[in-house]
Amino acid sequence: MTPRKDLLDIASLSDAEIAFVLDNAVPFKDLFKRSVKKVPTLKGQTMLTLFYEPSTRTRSSFEVAASRLSADVTHFDIESSSVVKGESILDTVETLEAMRVDYIVVRHKQAGTPNLIAKNTRASVINAGDGWHAHPTQALLDAFTLREIHKNLSGCRALIVGDIQHSRVARSTSLIFRRLGMEVAYLAPGSMMPREVPQEIPQFGNWNDAFEWKPDVIYLLRVQGERLDEPLIPSAAEYHRNYGLTNERVEVLRERGLHLMHPGPVNRGVEITDAGMNYEKCLINQQVENGIAVRMSVLYWLRPGAVE
Repeated sequence: MTPRKDLLDIASLSDAEIAFVLDNAVPFKDLFKRSVKKVPTLKGQTMLTLFYEPSTRTRSSFEVAASRLSADVTHFDIESSSVVKGESILDTVETLEAMRVDYIVVRHKQAGTPNLIAKNTRASVINAGDGWHAHPTQALLDAFTLREIHKNLSGCRALIVGDIQHSRVARSTSLIFRRLGMEVAYLAPGSMMPREVPQEIPQFGNWNDAFEWKPDVIYLLRVQGERLDEPLIPSAAEYHRNYGLTNERVEVLRERGLHLMHPGPVNRGVEITDAGMNYEKCLINQQVENGIAVRMSVLYWLRPGAVE
């Protein structure tokens, strides 16, 4: 498989490239069972995390992934950098370019920022989430997780529930699911449903209709409160009552044997209850573990300075 320089979204990947990343994540995950979990693949190379938005899972996942590939890992602290003095993104990138880092993992509230950075550095740029636009490694780890459960994803049905309009995860994950032959449906209040939805994606306004569609997996989304200028729901309690995974709905999942996913972080009592978190077919922790393997596979595949 010809290496790419950057990973910016799912849409630009070929089916073969998606398969390559997912297939190569398998042996990387096998490393986790060993007493020594490191390989020298990226020894002598440096990965830098450049996060303009808060992150726990994604940033730490990338850092662990790079460390297990023997790369040096550096975090660019935005709050204590010249960014707070007004330094532009391109000036920051020019500084990083002079430091000869090999990989830059970027998260930014503005869609398209990772693309801008990628055009101005020889380092491989990985989009760790840009605005409402894309979160490609989340989509890849979601697909990898479901492949462990359903060996053949063709025809498997995923119901994505929540704030779809403002979710980069929903956009990336729904796309990769459909690329892998899955069927996808949305469940959301009207204020959180995108105005333009692909024709092949059914839209539901309540759980009863959504359950009638007979999904195999429920994928919950967090309400993106930090991205909203004004609330789109009357209250968290009303959202939970109408669209959250209540204890009663957990029992429906249990009766039907449905799997449960969530990209994290979760808002307990809003989109999910404690019973949902403890549900035996909840895949959230498996998603976290698989995120490391998938990101190792991505770092292994990308090549700084590669011509695309």
